[in-house]
Amino acid sequence: MAPGRTSGYSMGLFAQDFRAIAQNIETSIHGKSDVIKKALVCLFAEGHLLIEDVPGVGKTSLARAIARTLDLAFGRIQFTPDLVPADVTGTDFYSQRTEELTFRPGPVFTQLLLADELNRASPRTQSALLEAMQENQVTVNGRTMPLERPFFVIATQNSVEMSGTYALPEAQLDRFLLRVSLGYPEHASEIEILENHRLGRREDEQVSPVVRAPDLLRMVETAAEVHVSWAIHDYIVRLVAATRRHPRLALGASPRASIALLRASRAQAAADGRNYVRPADVQFLAEATLAHRVVRTPEAELSGLAVDEIIKGIVAAEPVPSRLGQQ
Repeated sequence: MAPGRTSGYSMGLFAQDFRAIAQNIETSIHGKSDVIKKALVCLFAEGHLLIEDVPGVGKTSLARAIARTLDLAFGRIQFTPDLVPADVTGTDFYSQRTEELTFRPGPVFTQLLLADELNRASPRTQSALLEAMQENQVTVNGRTMPLERPFFVIATQNSVEMSGTYALPEAQLDRFLLRVSLGYPEHASEIEILENHRLGRREDEQVSPVVRAPDLLRMVETAAEVHVSWAIHDYIVRLVAATRRHPRLALGASPRASIALLRASRAQAAADGRNYVRPADVQFLAEATLAHRVVRTPEAELSGLAVDEIIKGIVAAEPVPSRLGQQ
């Protein structure tokens, strides 16, 4: 794609560019095409991504590969228990030269922010990201400063059972459009990782830019124009409402989850070159959109029933619209 394109995007062109972006990232992250696709859907829906997994499976490499492919300014915060909110947002400091207070921006002032091991920081520090993620702005000492578009947060967290972690509260989890897990690599992919390590190659450094920020923003606008019929609206609401009455869930998903599933489904449809959403788009994203927004009952936790399995059961049980209509 030529930098600085000024014309609009057709859905076919969106799909072509989406494939090129995904394939470029796959040269660095092997055997994870579904996760890469969901991460890009999240980006083009102007959401934020939570990656929950054990250490060492490539979460940071994925974030770096996305930033390089999209030519985005990249910032990284390693969250630790002693981190304070000012370490995220920035703070005022006194300049002896000018004898004035000057604002020193924190690492949140970037385009793609990797919030690494977010659940190792205290809840007070975790909350420093809430305004940035929800409002695309930061307030420090009464002054509100906008963040540059695109602004995309990829947060990683280790399993809450691991020592030294703080479970993310529901209010913060709700700010992430999608939650995914990379999982362990396939045998062949892990051999390739070892070979690259032997040769001293860092895979994410081999990734070159495919698009520039202005084109990315036009793709975001194109995804937002995808048509959603009344039948799909109804289907999304029925899926979300089913989480609220499920006997194994103590807390169901809120209307914000319905909006998130709608936005993500639009981007997914555009990625496939369509200007309308199908039930399959909703089904593909339901687990990643809803699973982190619900809470299991104590009985479900004790029995070891995973949230992902509950969501899969809801999707399987809910009738799929047979006619989409044009409303």
